[in-house]
Amino acid sequence: MANPLKIVIAGSSGRMGHALLATVFADAELVLHGALDRQASPQLGRDAGELLGVVSAVKITDSIDEALKNADVLVDFTRPDATMTYLAACQKYQVKMIIGTTGFSAEQKLLIETAAKHIAIVFAPNMSVGVTLLINLVQSAAKVLNEGYDIEVLEMHHRHKVDAPSGTALRLGEAAAKGLGQELKDCAIYAREGVTGEREAGKIGFATLRGGDVVGDHTVVFAGIGERVELTHKASSRDTFARGALRAAKFLADKKSGLYDMQDVLDLR
Repeated sequence: MANPLKIVIAGSSGRMGHALLATVFADAELVLHGALDRQASPQLGRDAGELLGVVSAVKITDSIDEALKNADVLVDFTRPDATMTYLAACQKYQVKMIIGTTGFSAEQKLLIETAAKHIAIVFAPNMSVGVTLLINLVQSAAKVLNEGYDIEVLEMHHRHKVDAPSGTALRLGEAAAKGLGQELKDCAIYAREGVTGEREAGKIGFATLRGGDVVGDHTVVFAGIGERVELTHKASSRDTFARGALRAAKFLADKKSGLYDMQDVLDLR
């Protein structure tokens, strides 16, 4: 890479924002170009590296136009409504996007797909290399264990997470459904309460836990008669998501447009 990629971090004063900033500062192939935060944030106007002990000469701002001008890639782990605003601005300035936000509606996902005709986007509910591998393993396992095994997806996150099931859990469910030759919408069970009757074969169940400061735990269970196969990923630090997201940014360096995910970034197709 001849010149460092100019990176803009959205939500720069949040937990994920700090992890992304630290990863950018530690990588010679990347340079911080802009740092965005919400309007009225107490961090506005401060050096983006201040809390990390780094002088970056980049001030945290709520001006999207200021942050994106002449940038290469925006990395966004915020909220769906904010992402839609950034998406429009990235198209305006021809800035590529890494979208790790979850909880989008079908309409918002369609807007992302449409935008990818004009700019390059990596859109994935989880940027972890380990989770990306897990998705592949789950699909392969479901293809093999397609008869006589019940599939359940369990996830736990910190108390501040606002969407459920997590985007990663849904992506794992989609992988399992694909392995079974189905669509997740046709076989997902998201809640159980009261007298539900016996479990129906071919369904994929979800269980959601919230509490404390859990970064992200995901397990897919294949429960058969006399045995159980469990595939698990546990994240103990947001650094793993930051490293994956910035690996994705480098992947987009020579891309003009198109919608990609971490399977593409890691060449697992």
